[in-house]
Amino acid sequence: MRATGRRGGDLMADRHHLKLLKKGSRAWNTWRAKHLEIRPNLSGAILREANLGGADLSKANLYQANLIKTALNGAILREANLGGADLSEANLYQANLIKAALNGAILREANLGGANLYGADLTWTNLSGANLSEATLRETDLSGANLARVNLSRANLFGGNLRGTDLSGANLNRADLREANLYWATLTRTTFREADIRGANLNRVDLREATLSGADLREATLRGATLNGATLKSANLSGADLRWAQFVKATLSDSLLRWADLKGATLSRADLSGADLSGADLSMACLREADLYLASLSGATLRGTDLFGADLGGANLTRTTLSGVDLSGTNLKGALLDKRDLADFRG
Repeated sequence: MRATGRRGGDLMADRHHLKLLKKGSRAWNTWRAKHLEIRPNLSGAILREANLGGADLSKANLYQANLIKTALNGAILREANLGGADLSEANLYQANLIKAALNGAILREANLGGANLYGADLTWTNLSGANLSEATLRETDLSGANLARVNLSRANLFGGNLRGTDLSGANLNRADLREANLYWATLTRTTFREADIRGANLNRVDLREATLSGADLREATLRGATLNGATLKSANLSGADLRWAQFVKATLSDSLLRWADLKGATLSRADLSGADLSGADLSMACLREADLYLASLSGATLRGTDLFGADLGGANLTRTTLSGVDLSGTNLKGALLDKRDLADFRG
């Protein structure tokens, strides 16, 4: 169960709690160990640049607290309420934020490297420029969050909700995004090198000029997604749903697109050289001036596909369905074609 946002009442911190905390983590933790039944009230507290590394702040109310540049490395913030808090440039390295409420919080340029945010509520949070490398964000709700230029390399986002998030320019190299929901997210110029994105929802996402080289997108859905100018060299898109997606001038060389659904997709001037499109459905797709040199289209369906000016030199077109295809102006030098298929197309 994910964390839910909680308001902080009158935003008045308990003076006794605040005084104890300012004595340092050791004194604070000793007091907490003796008073497990008390839920600390630090709402609206000004703790700017305080050293709270290792402090036990589990279930504490820090609603709208000022924690700018505060040291919270290794701190325990499990189920804490940090809604609306300002944690800009705070150090939360390896902090425990499991099921914490951070909705609407500001974490610009914060260090959350290796932090555990499992099941946390990060809706509408501003994390622009933050470091979340190797962080655990499994089943975390990040919908509507600002993650522009964030470092999420090797982060675990399995099953996370990133619907409508801004991840433009973010680093997601080798991140785990399996079954994540990225519907309508902004991913322009984002890097996903060798990321695991299997089964993720990427419908209607904006991936213009993004880098997905070596990424695993098997069984992912990218219906209506925009990938113009994107780099997907050696990516695995086998079985992916790419209906009506835009790949204008995209690089898909040596990629795997076996049994992918590309109906109505636009791949004009895309680089598909050496790509494996065996069994793919390219019905009504636009491949005008696309580079398909040495590509494998064996068993693929190209009903009504636009291949005008495409380079199919050395391509494997055996057992390919070419009904209603106009191959005028197409380079077929060295291509492998079944005789029975030659009667199915015009040109």
